[in-house]
Amino acid sequence: MELVNILEDEHLSMLNHSAAHLMAQAVKHLYPQAKFWVGPVIADGFYYDMDLGDVNLTDEDLVKIEKEMKKLAKDGKRIVRREVSKEEAREMFQDDPYKEDLIEGLEDGSITVYSQGDFTDLCRGPHVESVKQLKNVKLLKHSGAYWKGDKNNKVLQRVYGIAFDTKEDLDGYLEALEEAKKRDHKKLGREMNLFTISEYAPGMPIFLPDGMILRNLLEDFWYDVHAKANYKFIKTPIIMSRELWERSGHWDHYQNNMYTTKVDDRDFAIKPMNCPGALLVYNNDLHSYKDLPLRVGELGQVHRHEASGALNGLFRVRTFTQDDAHIFVTPDQIESEVKGVLTLIDKIYSVFGLPYTIELSTRPEKDYIGTEEIWDRSEKALADACHAAGKDYVVNPGDGAFYGPKLDIHIKDSLGRDWQCGTIQLDMNLPERFNCTYVDQDGSKKTPLMLHRVVYGSIERFIGILIEHFAGHFPLWLAPRQFVVIPVHQEKHYEYAKKVADQLEALGMRVTLDDRNEKLGYRVREAQINKIPYQIVVGDRDIENNTVTIRKSGSKDAQTLDLNVALDKFKQEVDDKCLFVMD
Repeated sequence: MELVNILEDEHLSMLNHSAAHLMAQAVKHLYPQAKFWVGPVIADGFYYDMDLGDVNLTDEDLVKIEKEMKKLAKDGKRIVRREVSKEEAREMFQDDPYKEDLIEGLEDGSITVYSQGDFTDLCRGPHVESVKQLKNVKLLKHSGAYWKGDKNNKVLQRVYGIAFDTKEDLDGYLEALEEAKKRDHKKLGREMNLFTISEYAPGMPIFLPDGMILRNLLEDFWYDVHAKANYKFIKTPIIMSRELWERSGHWDHYQNNMYTTKVDDRDFAIKPMNCPGALLVYNNDLHSYKDLPLRVGELGQVHRHEASGALNGLFRVRTFTQDDAHIFVTPDQIESEVKGVLTLIDKIYSVFGLPYTIELSTRPEKDYIGTEEIWDRSEKALADACHAAGKDYVVNPGDGAFYGPKLDIHIKDSLGRDWQCGTIQLDMNLPERFNCTYVDQDGSKKTPLMLHRVVYGSIERFIGILIEHFAGHFPLWLAPRQFVVIPVHQEKHYEYAKKVADQLEALGMRVTLDDRNEKLGYRVREAQINKIPYQIVVGDRDIENNTVTIRKSGSKDAQTLDLNVALDKFKQEVDDKCLFVMD
């Protein structure tokens, strides 16, 4: 089961865009007063924004619309493309103010419209040949949406759907969608007591004790990997003066997303990014070419003001911790350093079973700094680093930042969803703004280049991704609660259960001894619900044979092992950071 990205498939994009028109036609049949804004393709299907007057859609209405769509698809009308003038378009859509608004925003010249039976819509296309290709469509949900995304405008009704070529593909997607709902990190985070979000701090997660264990394990792993790769670690202030943010350019270009305050009549801002602090660290010492590359890492908490409607669990927050590192290099060190970062990224993602792809974003068409020659050299260095690391990449032309090209790392989770987490950005701007220098071999002063890079991207968001990737069934090394030892009889088997728990704790394991006066089935079931990787049940035979009966999280089967053998396996599983619980 995988959730596909419709936008990545040209045919599925065309199919879904055609389905949006079919849905609009069905809506027009059922609600003749309907007027339409836009109906684009999105990663998970399509939607259409519409004004239905006084009608407010319900889930039952979606069933009716879907039924009408099937009827229209069975009728099998061809989809016909026509080119019309702006005047003709105005005349065709004179009763729909939303389409009129769209038309006025178009350039003079030919405008394309698509017709199918009694329905015509303004559209660039392309579309499939006939509505009979649109038999496998499912309407998923409905919501409100401001016209043009402006909260001062009228609220339109938005209906989401998705289309596939075959019933099998549609059913497979819907099954994966249901699985995704079960894996929702907000739901599992609440059930597993990992984090909460208070109305007193919207968009600012509060990590609970078990969530802090998980977070600390991720941070410890990050520190360990980076220390072995010769990174130095720093901690910079969370609030710094306006002058710093003016120098970095954030005050002019990012102020609306920053939290500001006054201290001693001076303007200060809570940092939205860690980069300026790293530059202050660099300028704290004199440097020669022999000091470079200089790798400076920081798990830095940042704050950014996000619209309240955009907040989403751990995925979209107002405060988060970036696993930042800034690497100061000479031009001829770019390739080797980027290769080193890719190797480090590969090592970290592989531990979580996260395959990834790489996207190289190149020089924008305008408003960039630096010469074309420097950009060409920089882009080539990033590309060569990918080749040297044995990694393929795709080019995203013109999407580099104004200050340099970048590599974006897209991971794929167990449901096939794409997440952009890691990034490697080459910066030719900030080191110059902050007058960063080093003494070169010939004694001259040079400005270093700087690589910005993250791997997790955001600790909070990465935790959310992992919760859904593993469906809460974390690998043993990462699970906040690793074992629960359950004596069959609370008194008769307690001593042996305590011995097993003590030996696990002696290995550094996180273990709970559940000797509550509850039925065995209840205690085992509760451990399963809490997704504790191993439930160890001990009874008479285990005491006699020095064994343990083990049940894995998410499994109904149990196996019995010699206690010492089991302890060795558990330790190896943690030491090796195995992805799954042992067989």
